[in-house]
Amino acid sequence: MKRHPVSLADVRAAQGTLAGIVVRTPVLENSDVNEMLGGRLLLKAESFQRTGAFKFRGAFNRTVNLSPEERRRGVVSYSSGNHALGLARAAQMLRTSAVIVMPSDVPANKMNATRALGAEIVTFDRNLEKSAEVVAQIVKQSGRIEVPPSAHDQILAGAGTAALELLEDSPPLDCVLVPCGGGGLTAATAVVMAEASPNTQVYAVEPALFDDTLRSLAAGQPVANPLNQHTICDSIMTPIPNDVTFPINLDLLAGGVTATDAEVRAAMRFAFEHFKIVTEPGAVVGLAAVLNGQIDIKNKTIATIVTGGNIDAARFADLTGENNDA
Repeated sequence: MKRHPVSLADVRAAQGTLAGIVVRTPVLENSDVNEMLGGRLLLKAESFQRTGAFKFRGAFNRTVNLSPEERRRGVVSYSSGNHALGLARAAQMLRTSAVIVMPSDVPANKMNATRALGAEIVTFDRNLEKSAEVVAQIVKQSGRIEVPPSAHDQILAGAGTAALELLEDSPPLDCVLVPCGGGGLTAATAVVMAEASPNTQVYAVEPALFDDTLRSLAAGQPVANPLNQHTICDSIMTPIPNDVTFPINLDLLAGGVTATDAEVRAAMRFAFEHFKIVTEPGAVVGLAAVLNGQIDIKNKTIATIVTGGNIDAARFADLTGENNDA
């Protein structure tokens, strides 16, 4: 196995750091669903995590490891919502300040919740500007420490604690499906499974119009998404795989699959009806991949990480309405 920026030992160390800070989220199972599908389906419900998504794990693990001088300078990052909330809460808890660069089209509830945690927001047009350039300018002007959504070993180690909990709380797993945007949780999960459960396959799952990881895996190098496309899965709309997570995913993943927006809406309804949980769209692409038949669950035990539940009631009702399957 190749040497990667994060290892199972790093994830275990992060689990110790985060003990008593993060929520050990439940692994949900429904026997009626299993009978319907012909296999065991497990949902790791990170929607119950602090700030409503797994991103708090990595954000806190990175921020708590900053030096006192670095914390005095404050942190900055790009995020479409969940990392913003996680980093804002981590900064609040650790008594530092946070600036978050967010796309101007991010749902208002995520912006409002981020501001409520004390963070300053700088918006940009994701079709005309590059988030990395906006963040770099803020770093240059303010001296803040960048805490990226995925491209850092301590972020990956923190994210990997969700996969480690899943492994500890589940029967032997044939496969884990991970919603994939920047690829951090996917890469961290792949590392955990490769070292601790090597017979467990890990797949990246993406929106059909934002399948940069799937196409990059096929090409053997990062391939960007086309500009000016949109998906309801705003939390995993990323332009191109990054240089930290993609090599891990290229080395360790079993592959990638996709789900259309209509399939994601159906998965949101399914999770609500059968598991009684509210999810944001990007969180259930893994569930959608099971329901749409891209992943065979017959006589297997398959888990997916439901990455977050940060969605307001009106948007959830709109997206899950029976007549809204376009």
